[in-house]
Amino acid sequence: MTVESYDQLAIFSAVAQERSFTRAAARLGMSQPALSRAIRQLEERLGVRLLARTTRSVSPTEAGEHLLRVIAPTV
Repeated sequence: MTVESYDQLAIFSAVAQERSFTRAAARLGMSQPALSRAIRQLEERLGVRLLARTTRSVSPTEAGEHLLRVIAPTV
């Protein structure tokens, strides 16, 4: 795995936890377009949609929930 891959996973985790691209971008100190681009690249690389987006909310898809359990298991 490349450093970029780990960065994308961290970005995905932040968006899923915050349930907001804007709040996740602020938390990570990056622009919202850069964050969106990273998520899009991760989804394209994995070949699956990880986040369900509406005009008012963001939530992990079933695949996104599975990935979250793998990268950030509950303690």
